[in-house]
Amino acid sequence: MFSVRGAHTRLHPTALVRGFSSKMLADPSQKYRPYKPIQLADRQWPSRVTRSAPHWLATDLRDGNQSLANPMTIPQKTQIFELSLQCGFKEIEVAYPAASDTDFAFVRGLIEKKMVPDDVWLQVLTAAREDLIRRTVDSVAGSKLAVIHMYNATAPTFRDVVFRNTMEETIALAVKQTELVRKLTDECSAKTGTHFRYEYSPECFTQTEPEFAVEVCEAVKKAWGKAGSDYENKIIFNLPATVEVAPPNHYADQVEYFCRNISEREKITISLHPHNDRGAGVAAAELGLLAGGDRVEGCLFGNGERTGNVDLVTLALNLYTQGVAPNLDFSDMQHCIDVVTQCNDLPVHPRHPYAGELVFTAFSGSHQDAIKKGFESQTKRHAAAAAEGKPQYWDMPYLPIDPADIGCNYEAVIRVNSQSGKGGIAYIVKQHMQLDMPRRMQIAFYQVIQDIADREAREMSIEDITTAFRKTYHLGSQHEGRLALRSFKVSTVEGSSADDADAPRRFDGTVTVDGVPRVIRGDGNGPLSALLDALRENLDVDLHIREYTEHSIGQGTSVKAASFVELTDPKADPRDKSKAWWGVGIDSDIAGSGLHAVISAVNASLGDRALPELKLNVGYSTRSGPADVASKVLNGLQLEIPRRMQAAFFEVVQRAARETNNEISADKLVELFRRTYFRAAQKVQLGGFKAEQTSADGRRRLEVELAVEGASKQVVGEGNGPLSALLAGLQSQVDGNIVLREFSEHSIGEGADVQAASYIELQFTSNDGAKRSAWGVAVDEDITASGLKAILSAFNGLDVPLKN
Repeated sequence: MFSVRGAHTRLHPTALVRGFSSKMLADPSQKYRPYKPIQLADRQWPSRVTRSAPHWLATDLRDGNQSLANPMTIPQKTQIFELSLQCGFKEIEVAYPAASDTDFAFVRGLIEKKMVPDDVWLQVLTAAREDLIRRTVDSVAGSKLAVIHMYNATAPTFRDVVFRNTMEETIALAVKQTELVRKLTDECSAKTGTHFRYEYSPECFTQTEPEFAVEVCEAVKKAWGKAGSDYENKIIFNLPATVEVAPPNHYADQVEYFCRNISEREKITISLHPHNDRGAGVAAAELGLLAGGDRVEGCLFGNGERTGNVDLVTLALNLYTQGVAPNLDFSDMQHCIDVVTQCNDLPVHPRHPYAGELVFTAFSGSHQDAIKKGFESQTKRHAAAAAEGKPQYWDMPYLPIDPADIGCNYEAVIRVNSQSGKGGIAYIVKQHMQLDMPRRMQIAFYQVIQDIADREAREMSIEDITTAFRKTYHLGSQHEGRLALRSFKVSTVEGSSADDADAPRRFDGTVTVDGVPRVIRGDGNGPLSALLDALRENLDVDLHIREYTEHSIGQGTSVKAASFVELTDPKADPRDKSKAWWGVGIDSDIAGSGLHAVISAVNASLGDRALPELKLNVGYSTRSGPADVASKVLNGLQLEIPRRMQAAFFEVVQRAARETNNEISADKLVELFRRTYFRAAQKVQLGGFKAEQTSADGRRRLEVELAVEGASKQVVGEGNGPLSALLAGLQSQVDGNIVLREFSEHSIGEGADVQAASYIELQFTSNDGAKRSAWGVAVDEDITASGLKAILSAFNGLDVPLKN
């Protein structure tokens, strides 16, 4: 697609590939001339530094639009205009209005619909031709601020080949049409109040003789005749690299030569308009600013003819990362990308500076490790700077800008494939799970991810990595291993002082082993060694701790502890990595966190090896389980214990039988059930109660008389039934939260002797977040009384103090 200022000429699909059968020349100097350097011995631009942003002109709607295979519709143009305003552009080249009715209508629509803020200049382009100039001035009549931008070609190739004009004729054309622009804009200003500025472009400036470019512009300035020293009245000379044919330092020389030799420099705005044919558009603009440029014209993401205009996003953010405010806002980069790609129907390359989807991404292991360490160091450095009231400078390996500043997150900073290293994987775990793995654990988990990546031959997503972590270390109920810690108590060994920090510790807890609850106990010099002793004595699991680390997660009342444990086989060679296993534990209690980490590592070591079965004799079998215990209760008391309660009572039985060589008779088992759930000396007992319906929807009000350690206490509550009403009444008497987790009931006997048996499990959560649960059982001739008594039985088991 070739473009000629608003007109498009479509070529045959093969037109651009004919003649390419020959190879590149061995001596290209026989075909191409090098650029002619400017003799500027005392050039100043190399020693200058940009300290402030230039004025910006967005030309997406003109130069960008004319380069599209399918020019934008008016709704699309409107979207780009609104985006330009959102980004902070104060000068926008909106059209070549004489090129088409669509362009003219778009400009008029902006003005007539009052879509242009009072401080924004509308710029429109015209060739140096009278009819086009008149149409162009008409297009912006009535706007508050307008720039008429006129061009004519000044380079030798255009003068000699395209237009066949002499230098004198080229100057005369520019002068004549500038005078016309002056006349028409003065008339329009008098009639509509529009304030005009004038911009002139010696087209193909970089291919024009430097002396002649100055000569043409001097004549144009004189013809315009009203250039002032304030910005709103300065004449604008645009110096376009219409085609980039030389390196950016040559463009800077050309700009500096022009600035030195043009008269009344204080009345001139030098505008730069680089193209990107050699891939150096951004560099040319930056060096051109050092050489004296005041203003830059370009497009978002570098759209434009051939290889595009200079990219204003890259230019602005280059300044931003040097601590210079660009006076443009790209805080929502993705929104900019979405609008531009939708309207231009052109993608933003994945490697495009600042905007590409991969520009903040590291796959390389060494890069990932550097970034991980950079974030860790910067967090500490920023905290120290904040404490001293100093700036928190961004200084990160491989990341020249903070992605958050342009609306990006850190999820894509490190992505993992088969080339990635342990540092990148550890970074993702830390960022998304708040777990800072020890170095040796990083190496171990790195191998897990590498095996998956090699096997599946694809990039590993964040979800892939975090799920693999949870599965590997059995984090979360859905990833439980063969062992799971259900409850525990750590105390000092009998005969030791509780105040002695070095006193031996005893672990007494319940773990499920392949789904079956097991009560285990062990002693050690601390909670972890006590648990390992319990596992060795009860499950024949003999492992030692080689490394233990911990850190906190979160802050304040929601803080948790994360623990990491490496266990080894004491009989194996310490260098044998296959005999070392890592585990992770997270808990609000630091001791619980460490114990969970030990269980996690033990699970990693077990594989499918057989574990010793529990040998519990409840009267007839040396391998009794919860169901056997429940059957004894059913035979002795006619009580059908719910399945969850079976597991809870099975733990009680194991603890009781531990002192008698894991043997317990059926009679003693029944008596143990009575003592545990039919609590004789209950602190809170049921006296009388009265229930009444309070509304048409069936809600009940319950008045209960309780005996609390012998004293009478009235409790009132409302609920959907008597049980929920009693719970509501009890809830009002405690500090914390009571929840009914399970309720079941059945009848005992028949006919006139029938009774109701009720089973209740309550859970209590204290104000500090600690939870405990208890079961209650009751039997009564009245089904309501049976349920209420079961609630109080469970409530007594919770041992929750009442208010007052």
